[in-house]
Amino acid sequence: MVKDTIKQPPTLPKTEGELMEIRNKVVSNPFHTTKKEPTVISMTDGVLIPKKGNKHLVTSWRLTFFGAVVVLVCLCVFDPDTYWKIFKYTITGIPTTFECTIFAILGAVLIGTITGVGSSSKNRVVNQICGIYVELIRGIPLLVQLMFLYYALGSLIHIEGIVAAIIALSICFGAYMGEIIRAGIQSIPKGQVEAATALGLSKSQTFFSVILPQTIKVVLPAIGNEFISMLKDSSLVSILALSDILKRGREYISRTFLSLQTMLVVALIYLILTLILSRLVGFMEERLHKNG
Repeated sequence: MVKDTIKQPPTLPKTEGELMEIRNKVVSNPFHTTKKEPTVISMTDGVLIPKKGNKHLVTSWRLTFFGAVVVLVCLCVFDPDTYWKIFKYTITGIPTTFECTIFAILGAVLIGTITGVGSSSKNRVVNQICGIYVELIRGIPLLVQLMFLYYALGSLIHIEGIVAAIIALSICFGAYMGEIIRAGIQSIPKGQVEAATALGLSKSQTFFSVILPQTIKVVLPAIGNEFISMLKDSSLVSILALSDILKRGREYISRTFLSLQTMLVVALIYLILTLILSRLVGFMEERLHKNG
């Protein structure tokens, strides 16, 4: 005759020593893992935008900016025959640099907005077209795009150097801007759209009145960094014979063979310009968030 066995409940630890022994076994178990929040690392090609709350960035910005200004002024004052002449010659390329950058960033924002909206669209065809554009453009270097547009297509269609530079920069940065806009649109809670629909707003009214204003606040720092990156990358347009800052510096080197001194001045000019722009973008962001 088989007797039924009754399972005894597990005995609880009676002493503090037994409790510590069980705890050590759990902690030493290699399969016992705790979930941790993923660490997000933000990377950007542009200059970090200094904010009032981040004392480290503000202090670093001040030291770098005023250090660059002091070095440039000292070079021009103590050796005017060399550095002052270089400075006067190279700064004549600033209008061309800003002309390319400003018009190109406007074009990039326009292309990026269309691409970002298309990437967020539920239409599969539109979504795929925008995705192919982004992957295609991001996979080709900007220098290659400039040469292809000006030299390759230039043999079939006459394109001015400044126009080719603006188009190439707009197309290239429009792909990156599209991803920024797409991420900004997707960051808006769906409840905002549902509330707008409940109020009787159409899709276009919902986008321009509800989604777009909130998206601008989200993507403004990233757009500012892209603008600064474009300012630096605009130096590549010198291969199109445009008289930007780098082109003027190369012209001066070909005349005087002062390559070290000229490139030092060019580097300081670009550094000062990018730092000024980064501070202006920081002020714009703070003012936008302050005013809501």
